[in-house]
Amino acid sequence: DSVAQGRGIKCSQCTRALKKIKVLAGDNPDEAAVAAALQKGCRLLGRPMGKVCQQLMNKYQDQITEGLQNGNMPRDICTAMGFCRS
Repeated sequence: DSVAQGRGIKCSQCTRALKKIKVLAGDNPDEAAVAAALQKGCRLLGRPMGKVCQQLMNKYQDQITEGLQNGNMPRDICTAMGFCRS
């Protein structure tokens, strides 16, 4: 079913993006480190995807920051944001 398939693609993209951001933010990141990692991570995706990435990161930045600071796994953060099924 195409909705589940679309969600699967979004889930893998979200997870992949957050893995990069987690690496960029480093261990024990503060809010500024996460914000900088989000900016850099979105820029690395190139123009069309970067724009979408930026909109999503603006919308979910607090959840991402909190998740990374709590040491949550990227997939768990994506699940909390509704991109992945638990």
